[in-house]
Amino acid sequence: MIRLASLALAAAVVAAVLPVHAQPQKFDKPEDAIKFRQATLKEMQQNFKRVADMASGRDDFNSKVADESAQRVAELIQQPWVAFGPGTEGGKAKPEVWTEQAKFKDLAGKAEGEMVKLAAAAKTGNLDAIKASIGAAGATCKACHDSFRAR
Repeated sequence: MIRLASLALAAAVVAAVLPVHAQPQKFDKPEDAIKFRQATLKEMQQNFKRVADMASGRDDFNSKVADESAQRVAELIQQPWVAFGPGTEGGKAKPEVWTEQAKFKDLAGKAEGEMVKLAAAAKTGNLDAIKASIGAAGATCKACHDSFRAR
């Protein structure tokens, strides 16, 4: 029963953030795409860190802040991918983003899924649920960075 409730909550979170993902994004110059994806990923990292710090005990747990930050992460994770189109090479992205598109899209999809799970966990207000979800979410970020982000 708890698992079913968790799945229903995750579905509700996905439905809530899908309109953000569906919005088309156009860039006048490649530099605009690079700036957009960097700003989006930076804001996502800041919100993710806020939740991760609470989960690890580095910061006091505040269920409202954890929920707000995790919901924002679930929104932001859907946004940067449009800014990795043809002709937008550069920034901290390795050339493999464009030469290994299937792998890149697969890892992006996995990250999106894990961030939705994290948002669902944070929505419960339960620190243990967040702790159970944060590791897998962080691992998806690391997997993508290891393959596609220059140091």
